[in-house]
Amino acid sequence: MTDQLIETFEDGIATLTMNRPEARNALTGEMLGALSAAAARLALDSNVRLVVITGAGGAFCAGGDVKGFVADKAPGAVPPSFEDRVNGLRHGMDLSKILHDMPKPTLAVIPGAAAGAGLSIALACDMRICANEAKLTTAFSKIGASGDYGGSYFLSKLVGPAKARELYFTADVISGAEAARLGVVSKAVPAAELATEAAAMAKHLASLPTAAIGYMKKNLGLAESGTLTEVLDMEAIHMVRTMMTDDHKAASLAFVEKRAPVFKGR
Repeated sequence: MTDQLIETFEDGIATLTMNRPEARNALTGEMLGALSAAAARLALDSNVRLVVITGAGGAFCAGGDVKGFVADKAPGAVPPSFEDRVNGLRHGMDLSKILHDMPKPTLAVIPGAAAGAGLSIALACDMRICANEAKLTTAFSKIGASGDYGGSYFLSKLVGPAKARELYFTADVISGAEAARLGVVSKAVPAAELATEAAAMAKHLASLPTAAIGYMKKNLGLAESGTLTEVLDMEAIHMVRTMMTDDHKAASLAFVEKRAPVFKGR
């Protein structure tokens, strides 16, 4: 357990709040370890209908702890090998895959700065809502680094390869409002309205047929790289599977009776 991550759960919604407000929630090994462990656990918890990730103190996440990078290079310190550094980073980056692939929706709530790996983690989520005034940037080129946590993959999918190259090369800072216009985030609202709007979005997402959402994510994931035949095969399997769920049976009855369905996620 660490005080760098706050976890809450209410009405099927699990919220993970990065909690280093004095550093704009810059990532540490401790925080990343807690995030990855929590996300992996919540992905398997049938009581969880939605996972929300956000940041404390008016920021989302400023990315890696650059001050920590410098401290790690103190004179006399024995640096880890290249292979150990690659393996350690790659292991940590599984957080993005967990958020992207888990069989339930994920939502990033971005109140302020989202930079570098922090932006990548937000992009790994299914949907994003942010304040109009939030500042988003890939940031990596400003510290002579190439980028991690899947940002290059997710951003290319969202805005296209040309715009993704521009945003990576220049590390331009864009506002939340501009991010919404580009399709980087799903929705941007005035900062004063973010908590209310995010809560409404979370409540709606948590009310959806979670089991079906999980299979939709598998279909859409394959659609990014698979052939039409592969997608059709998977859609057939998943369609039949979801039609066997309690949610489908209850929703079909609700349709016949001309009333709104109530999904249980099973």
